[in-house]
Amino acid sequence: MKLWIDADGCPVVNQTIRLAKKYKIPVTVVKNYAIHIESDYAEIVTVDISRDSADYYIANHLLPNDLVITQDNGLAAMVLAKQGNVINVSGRVINSQNIDFILDSRHHGREARMKNLKGPRHKKRTTQDDRDFEMSLEKLISNAN
Repeated sequence: MKLWIDADGCPVVNQTIRLAKKYKIPVTVVKNYAIHIESDYAEIVTVDISRDSADYYIANHLLPNDLVITQDNGLAAMVLAKQGNVINVSGRVINSQNIDFILDSRHHGREARMKNLKGPRHKKRTTQDDRDFEMSLEKLISNAN
């Protein structure tokens, strides 16, 4: 298993790298060139700043059973189609049982925004959110080993 991080707007890059290092799992961080990330452990891949460049890079390079950390539900669907595993930045495992609902919600949210209706308010990220993510990620890693 390899970990992939969709680093564009990802708040859990450092936590993921730390856990990958702890379990000696290879990790690749994919980011656009406007984001600065350094690591003495992770491989850092820099892609073009165009829309979805990081997503397509990950989708084209991951292997079955790799684990992708992303908050992009479109990428999550591509990962599942390639028999990969997905966890979002809140620690929610995305799988074949919930991806259709997630994509449907995404579609309805986009429609509402296009009609200038108010969408959901996203609360500010807390340290509890970080702990929840780390617990979920650690559980997934432990189950895979």
